Amino acid sequence: MKTFKIATYNVNSVRSRLHVIIPWLNENRPDVLCMQETKVEDGKFPRTEFENAGYQVSFSGGKKDNGVAIASLAEPAELTCGFEDDPPDRDRLIRAKFSGITVINTYVPQGYKMDSPRFEHKLKWYARFRKYLEDNFSPKDPLIWCGDLNVAPESIDVHNPKRLLGHVDFNPVVWEAFANIKEWGLVDVFRKHHPGEPNQYTFFDYRIPGTVERGLGWRVDHILATPGLARKSRDCRIDMKPRLMEKSSDHTVLIAEFKL
Repeated sequence: MKTFKIATYNVNSVRSRLHVIIPWLNENRPDVLCMQETKVEDGKFPRTEFENAGYQVSFSGGKKDNGVAIASLAEPAELTCGFEDDPPDRDRLIRAKFSGITVINTYVPQGYKMDSPRFEHKLKWYARFRKYLEDNFSPKDPLIWCGDLNVAPESIDVHNPKRLLGHVDFNPVVWEAFANIKEWGLVDVFRKHHPGEPNQYTFFDYRIPGTVERGLGWRVDHILATPGLARKSRDCRIDMKPRLMEKSSDHTVLIAEFKL
């Protein structure tokens, strides 16, 4: 029986986090690492550093913002970037297949403020993604959706739910949009293994002093799988080590393992 290990990490500039990413890959050797907010044009992506670590890397990004990438031990199959309609959002979605499993890595728009056009764009993006799943896949397919999804779906997914209620990542409107995608046929793999467990966070804001030490976090990075594949998951955990390193991203790594 084969183990398939996948991780997701909002790197907040891939070139600025190589001192974190490459040692983590060498130590953990996941089959797939999905990255978001790579913040680099394709021609300047640090491909060589990943190849020297034994990983192939596929990516789609721009000069300053967004950007997604997949590092993998095996060559990806059926590699595509972006939606099939306009605007394609190539720097927010990348998809590939490994060991018969479709992996969709996304960086969902954050939304800025709830009364802004950018929040409306976020909701439309979720709706487009639901249609993308409907048009291309079945819940019976082995599929993983992961990335920085910019939603904390439960009160235990933020450190202060009363005060934070109404944030673009933590409000009833965004919960409903996210739930609509899950209802297509996706399981939150982390919550499968840690039901009801509080104080489990993947994001700690730079702008607040001592966020990690004080536990002031958010769980906005996720790994979801279709039901059949979710049943094969053996573990899903948050690795805090990358967040504790010097000059780290404000996110940390979420990793899951499946027995195929």
